[in-house]
Amino acid sequence: MPAVRRYKNAAERQAAYRRRRAARGEDARLEWVPTARPVTSSPGQRRWNAMTAGALSLLETTITEMETYYEERSERWQEGERGEAFSEMVESLSEIAAALKYI
Repeated sequence: MPAVRRYKNAAERQAAYRRRRAARGEDARLEWVPTARPVTSSPGQRRWNAMTAGALSLLETTITEMETYYEERSERWQEGERGEAFSEMVESLSEIAAALKYI
């Protein structure tokens, strides 16, 4: 015996999914995407500025998460080889972010 259909088509099923997510307070977009602004398709300064701003936003999010991760680790780990290498990586990313701010 075939299963009873809840929705007439895929569009109704997707709309119900979006309503459930909205009711829970979840955003339907991907959580890790820092901006949802469309970038123009024609090459030019506006496109490049928008792309650079998006990259900077993503990089700053990454740095924040990495710093939180570092702070949550034990002091022994932070002072160890891996902790120092991790800290250097965060510093490098911070320097890149600082350079992107002036472009």
